[in-house]
Amino acid sequence: MEPEEFDSDVLRQFVLAFKKGKLKPIVKSQPVPKNNKGPVKVVVGKTFDTIVMDPNNDVLIEFYAPWCGHCKKLEPVYTELGKKYKNEKNLVIAKMDATANDVTSDHYKVEGFPTIYFAPRNKKNNPIKFEGGDRDLEHLSKFIEEHATKLSRTKEEL
Repeated sequence: MEPEEFDSDVLRQFVLAFKKGKLKPIVKSQPVPKNNKGPVKVVVGKTFDTIVMDPNNDVLIEFYAPWCGHCKKLEPVYTELGKKYKNEKNLVIAKMDATANDVTSDHYKVEGFPTIYFAPRNKKNNPIKFEGGDRDLEHLSKFIEEHATKLSRTKEEL
């Protein structure tokens, strides 16, 4: 509740709207990026549901903090990963500043930085957390290949 003026009538209206299910939650969000065409898509609070929870795509999402040393070290590797998979129509490599945006799904717990999840297109409420491997191109690629629901085959693999 963020009223400009607060009195008993405002509170009463708020409670009645809440009981009727007519309130929308306030989501902390940075502005939606105007250009989001890079190899790594930028997710903000307002676009989490449309990008990460999109049932048509697998999504690898990194939750980071701008001040985190491990996150800064991962940045060039993650960009390289985005470039490697940029031609995959059903795979999105994404990142979100978890200090400036709300994660709108309880299935994505962020307790440290960076936290990386793979959200398969058919199991958005059961994401797979990247744990125990080095955060390098080889291990992140292997993680994607292992969990992706639909990757195109390259000539090298055939």
